Amino acid sequence: MAIEKMTMPQLGESVTEGTITKWLVSPGDAVNKYDPIAEVMTDKVNAEVPSSFTGVIKELVANEGDTLAVGEVICTIEVEGGGSAAAPTKEMKEEKQEETATQAAKADAPNKARYSPAVLKLSQEHGIDLSQVQGTGKGGRITRKDILAIIESGNIPKAANKPAEAAQPVQEAPKAEVQPTQPAQAAPAKPVSPAPNIPVAPGDVEIPVSGVRKAIATNMLRSKHEAPHAWTMMEVDVTNLVEYRDSIKTEFKKREGFNLTYFAFFVKAVAQALKEFPQINSMWAGDKIIQKKDINISIAVATEDALYVPVIKNADEKSIKGIAKEIAELAHKVRTGTLKSEDMQGGTFTVNNTGSFGSVQSMGIINYPQAAILQVEAIVKRPVVMPNGMIAVRDMVNLCMSLDHRVLDGLICGRFLQRVKEILENISKENTSVY
Repeated sequence: MAIEKMTMPQLGESVTEGTITKWLVSPGDAVNKYDPIAEVMTDKVNAEVPSSFTGVIKELVANEGDTLAVGEVICTIEVEGGGSAAAPTKEMKEEKQEETATQAAKADAPNKARYSPAVLKLSQEHGIDLSQVQGTGKGGRITRKDILAIIESGNIPKAANKPAEAAQPVQEAPKAEVQPTQPAQAAPAKPVSPAPNIPVAPGDVEIPVSGVRKAIATNMLRSKHEAPHAWTMMEVDVTNLVEYRDSIKTEFKKREGFNLTYFAFFVKAVAQALKEFPQINSMWAGDKIIQKKDINISIAVATEDALYVPVIKNADEKSIKGIAKEIAELAHKVRTGTLKSEDMQGGTFTVNNTGSFGSVQSMGIINYPQAAILQVEAIVKRPVVMPNGMIAVRDMVNLCMSLDHRVLDGLICGRFLQRVKEILENISKENTSVY
């Protein structure tokens, strides 16, 4: 018999951690390879984790509610073959002894705790003294969520003056990967306050924060913290588009079985413009910018208590009809709870249909690690001064774009929006086909 370790899988592109929401097995349970053993939630999707082995569950290392980085051990499984049980057991004992020794060392010398690269980088960027932070991870370990909570609270524990010979933290990655991007500023130490203490009065309703809501909050905070957001807006006359779509929507629904929405036209126009301005279809990667070849459009789909961003793959290669069909299918999956992790992966640019609930102007938070997000606002009738000086009632829409200023500048984004505007304003029955 041998002991094998099951680790937290990567359930999506850019996913770095997952939260065990529910164990589907207990120690002593027999499992087959690919049997689901746990439900895991990330900032992108909820998914079942299948077993990588056939055997018997030995130990559940993580508890329900624990958040672990990709690659961390979540449980151990006793399997037949693969070597004697003695060697793995000895290895596990040594690992347990090392963990105990690490915790003991932490009690005597907090600065010798082990931190992940993400924790160390965030703490250095904000001048956080990790010796003053109480971790909520396994064995008191400080997690990235602990650091983000401190940053959000604004109560940053600063390092006091220390002698030159003070011990330095042991890093889990080469030092070059976690150098601070800005100097720490001296300030008096403040007590850590991860969440505000809000009094609850009679009649107030306390709503527990769901796992999905926590994941959304973490991802939004990360995006706002790491990406310097800039914002721009452009007004577009879509009168011809509205007339064209309204003239064919009934026949289209009868023939195809799904709705031809305005949103499909906007997604198609964005995909075409991204092909002409590939700089927009990029991501920040620290020491380089990755310009993606595939144009995969993430679309925001909301439920009553959560927001999901499924992806239309290779949107530039699809017709308006093909995009409309995929929008309908992905929205149905979200609302029926059948969305899979692969439906959420690979997005390179996000288009959000905020106009569906009447918004006319909004500032979206970038879908990390993408470089920009476009908000398509409501189409409204407004009086417009035409080129001949006459005033006419036209169908107008605002396109609002948030951009990561590390990757993009105003000039390229302005040209990109101008191209989207040009495409949309030239859509008509005479020169546009939905097929």
